[in-house]
Amino acid sequence: MSNVLEADGSKLIEKAAERLKSSGIEKPGYLDYVKSGAGRERVPADEDFWYIRCASILRQTYLNGHIGISRLRSKYSNRKRHVVHRRHTLRAGGSIIKDAFDALEKIGYVKKTTSGREITPKGRSFLDKLAGEVIKEGA
Repeated sequence: MSNVLEADGSKLIEKAAERLKSSGIEKPGYLDYVKSGAGRERVPADEDFWYIRCASILRQTYLNGHIGISRLRSKYSNRKRHVVHRRHTLRAGGSIIKDAFDALEKIGYVKKTTSGREITPKGRSFLDKLAGEVIKEGA
């Protein structure tokens, strides 16, 4: 049986985003008007940004066990250039990550615990099946 560690991460996230989109996970209305963090210059250009971010958060939850919004804000951060002084790392927006966790909790892939969010057996099974498909396609 294959797992997420054996599959290519980017292909797994693409496939998971497609499945999440077809499963009926709802995209927040404000996502067309806001940037994904203070360090970004524009709103995300990709129409499927929400589903890709949800799939990436689901994979990170699988890999890291208990994970919170603050750690994911650091993970999705970027460096912003300033005119006079050096670049600084700016963390990603937390509301997008929180809404993604809420959407994943609603379909039963993630659950909230006292030490952060963790993946449920249903979510683990979902990613393991997709990892198997990605490995078969790559071979």
